[in-house]
Amino acid sequence: MSEQTQQTKPGVVIVGAGMAGVQTAVALREQGFTGPVTLLGAEPHQPYDRPPLSKAVLLGKAEEAAFDVAFDVDFEELRIDLRLGTEVTGVRPAAHELDTPAGPVPYEVLVLATGAEPLTLPGSGGVPGVHLLRTLDDAARLRPVLAAAHDLVVVGAGWIGAEFATAARGAGCAVTVVEAADRVLAGALPAEVAAPMARWYAEAGATLITGAAVAGIEEGLVRLADGRELAAGAVVVGIGARPATGWLDGTGIERGPDGSITADAYLRTSVPGVYAVGDCSSFPSARYGARLLVHHWDNALQGPRAVAANIVAGEPVQAYDPVPYFWSEQFGRFVQYAGHHGGADTLLWRGSPDDATWSVCWLREGALVAVLAVGRPRDLAQGRRLIESAVPVDPDRVADPDVPLKSATA
Repeated sequence: MSEQTQQTKPGVVIVGAGMAGVQTAVALREQGFTGPVTLLGAEPHQPYDRPPLSKAVLLGKAEEAAFDVAFDVDFEELRIDLRLGTEVTGVRPAAHELDTPAGPVPYEVLVLATGAEPLTLPGSGGVPGVHLLRTLDDAARLRPVLAAAHDLVVVGAGWIGAEFATAARGAGCAVTVVEAADRVLAGALPAEVAAPMARWYAEAGATLITGAAVAGIEEGLVRLADGRELAAGAVVVGIGARPATGWLDGTGIERGPDGSITADAYLRTSVPGVYAVGDCSSFPSARYGARLLVHHWDNALQGPRAVAANIVAGEPVQAYDPVPYFWSEQFGRFVQYAGHHGGADTLLWRGSPDDATWSVCWLREGALVAVLAVGRPRDLAQGRRLIESAVPVDPDRVADPDVPLKSATA
């Protein structure tokens, strides 16, 4: 595309200055877009990476200041108009304008990258000592709590609950984790795969209570539905997140029952000229034959490249159909997952869950579709490539932990 043609491209406004928003802005420049790019962030901090919040920031290995976890991006050099502390309250597609407290912001192409917001426990709002962990400010408020080695109650035994419990035990806190479901990671993994992970809590010195709903929280106390009461110097709620899309009510931008923006294969929304990327949107996966909502870092890193390519071309040229990937560090273990096991017809173990390292592979119609690796990064890397290639594999070789996955093709 010639420089003259590119100069006539409309300006792009991106709502959300997290990973997906920042990477969209950067990808536009990397792919040759020379028109105006405006990035609107609701927080006052320089855009920053979120994974360190539950690790380095909480444990004092990074400072509270945003620059210690900020993205290494020179917005001025890239001619990205970064506007911090700018909350977008509405969008009027017919007028091509966004509403903000400072006044309307016009756009010609709009990218929605507003991420997700944590779910809260009913009745816990405003109760002293109750915390969420989503933002840099959340992590800053929790650091002195961990430093004081309070007795902590963590509500939720999902990924974020396990990561926070890990950090709290590392800080010397007494930790009780309460989960309403009958097992850990109930919404993420099958029972047989999650079962060995439940043992990690006790090994780390944390108390795990499953099948226990929280009936109420007051300062210093968590009351369970079965009548038990847990003393709590502080409470951290980690029961999941939902797409931050409530502000789109009445805009005509289609959303699913889970609140996610219903993007197409090119990450376009139902409104022309409006894209959606990252935690706030779902996309149809031809690879898996399902619509996926992926609340993980890698999705916010990869999706923006497709959005930028389609904006630069002015037409749909790059579909988005990744092999989803995420990782979690918990209780001294590095856990990685690639793929999507929904619809799989075969589950195979590589190694014993009683060992320090092991993996689980899921097959569908003879091909690998997902892999979970605990301390076996080579399984993850090789498995991810097999998933991408969709080649048939030999189940017996897949199940042999001594056979490299790359050698397990049929």
